[in-house]
Amino acid sequence: MFDTILIANRGEIACRIIKTCRAMGIRTVAVHSEADRDALHVRLADTAVAIGPAPARESYLRADRIIEAALRTGAQAIHPGYGFLSERLDLIAACEANGIVFIGPSASAIDAMGDKIRSKQIAREANVPGVPGYDGADQSPAVLRAEGLRIGLPVMVKASAGGGGKGIRKVESEAELDGAILAAAREAEAAFGDGRLLIEKFVTRPRHVEVQVAGDRHGNIVHLFERDCSVQRANQKLIEEAPAPNLRPETRAALHEHALRLARAIGYDNLGTVEFLVDAASEDVFFLEMNTRLQVEHPVTEAITGLDLVEWQIRIAAGEALPLAQGQIACSGHAIEARLTAERADEGFRPDTGRIALWCEPEGLRVDSGVATGSVVGTHYDSLLAKVIAHAPDRAGAVRKLAEGLDRMVVLGPGTIRPLLIDVLRAPVFAAGRATTLFLKETWPEGWQPARTADDELRAVAAALWLATANAVVAGAGPWQSLAGFRLLAPAGRPATTHLAVTTGDDKTRLQAEAHDGFLRVLGPGGAFDIALSQTAGGTGWAVQCDGLGSPAHAVHDGDGLFLRYRGFEGRIGVALAVDAAAAARGAGHDGGDTLRAAMPGTVAAIHVVEGDDVVAGQVVAVLESMKLFMELKSPASGRVARVSVKAGATVAAGEVLIAIECGDVTVS
Repeated sequence: MFDTILIANRGEIACRIIKTCRAMGIRTVAVHSEADRDALHVRLADTAVAIGPAPARESYLRADRIIEAALRTGAQAIHPGYGFLSERLDLIAACEANGIVFIGPSASAIDAMGDKIRSKQIAREANVPGVPGYDGADQSPAVLRAEGLRIGLPVMVKASAGGGGKGIRKVESEAELDGAILAAAREAEAAFGDGRLLIEKFVTRPRHVEVQVAGDRHGNIVHLFERDCSVQRANQKLIEEAPAPNLRPETRAALHEHALRLARAIGYDNLGTVEFLVDAASEDVFFLEMNTRLQVEHPVTEAITGLDLVEWQIRIAAGEALPLAQGQIACSGHAIEARLTAERADEGFRPDTGRIALWCEPEGLRVDSGVATGSVVGTHYDSLLAKVIAHAPDRAGAVRKLAEGLDRMVVLGPGTIRPLLIDVLRAPVFAAGRATTLFLKETWPEGWQPARTADDELRAVAAALWLATANAVVAGAGPWQSLAGFRLLAPAGRPATTHLAVTTGDDKTRLQAEAHDGFLRVLGPGGAFDIALSQTAGGTGWAVQCDGLGSPAHAVHDGDGLFLRYRGFEGRIGVALAVDAAAAARGAGHDGGDTLRAAMPGTVAAIHVVEGDDVVAGQVVAVLESMKLFMELKSPASGRVARVSVKAGATVAAGEVLIAIECGDVTVS
């Protein structure tokens, strides 16, 4: 067995691998970019090595620096996790050249399945059914277009070397086909260095079901049951569960057999996942792809089997045989995992960034996280923060347990999809186990929006908690630095009063807070609210009584604002003494004319105009890359480009002005 393992990854999966290594008595080495020098996985590992600047291509994707770190620290093996170099042959070759064990399958297995076009050909030869489509060598746009029309719309255009939802476009009309082919190829080339595409018939009502397999270097191969991963957005999974609900026994058996047949065909020798589409109506099964690595959703399989899959990976790589035969692997209960990402689901899953002001994990659930209070979420890496997993004797119990746990979880700072995940779990279609990959679109056709807390009440509670959490932070507030100060002055017969400016979104409201005996009365345009506060655990938890109705809250003071979790709201609210309101308003001014701003933090991938160009409303003028996704930015108005404020390659914040347009009638040829 290995003494030391280097983990060539970051975030929650690096922390997850460290946990197993620690249980096995194996020392761990973390690698990190400059942006991750204070990351949780760096703090948990026995040794940490810096490997380069923040961009992944200069750090986590540098196989040479990974190998240097392993040699320097005496690591005998490298665990790649998932993503980054986990399926890259150059890392395996470098490991072999330096006498280091790669914890994963053989290079031949990765090579066979890493190319989607080749994997489908191998599947056909192994008599594993696939989706009708085109995976030929001719990659000219004209041929791809013709094949898409031959197959019949709708189709899926996919990157051959892709993964993680990148380089994938669904095409429903002929007018979209050319653009989808070009966009998918460009995204695939940027993400994987390989712009080749394949085209598949779109299964009208598909479920995404995958089978976990494991093989060793002694010829043994088993399956560890299946997972349903149908709840997705932009081809990226949000909810995964095991076993898959509402499958006929013969369908379940066929999935297992197809997966084993494919794994045997390539002599598979570690952990891997064979993914399928299952027609929700007919339950016809179609091979999709094989991921030759550990999956993000592996915890649900661990929950129903009681096995540690990372330990299996390590022992297999060390030359041991599989610890169990197929007949010894049992499925117990039901498990569901929710992926918690730093995104605003109410804004089209816009990535969000910033420092985590408060991170509170729910008791009673497994949480695989890579962050903590104080962690910084940046633009350079995937938006996944944590995975929250519930296990119960039956599916209904697991759904309920996970929803209740997510309801108790608190993340203040960057926005997350936590509220959406709760609504997904409580939606009737999901509760019935009937979700397809169309679930989000069908459930919220206009896009998901959170339940709103009454704005007037929210502002009043925010004002009260801002005062309560300010203490000495609020310079110059005098006796209004704390609620205790208010109470001391109240018996004099004149309530201590302060005036506040509260900002929610684009709305700025002036409020007046009066200290009475044991409560604050907050007055504003929406009326008066009597608010009593008492602190609970850890200095961030509060019991709020608003007009006699009690609710829990979490709040973190943030200078001229407050990070707040209260009822349906979780985010930041601006709060300042009213004497500062005018200055704040002046600082919030904006450019004249129409401006194109960054919809999310990221890197400017391309600028398509220069100053003086004429543009029309809706014309693509720039491309923004954030968390490995590309977004085309369109001109907000017709007119002339008055100013281009950034260059390609620049890093920008959300809301930063990119291009200013001087409105007017133009003619663009």
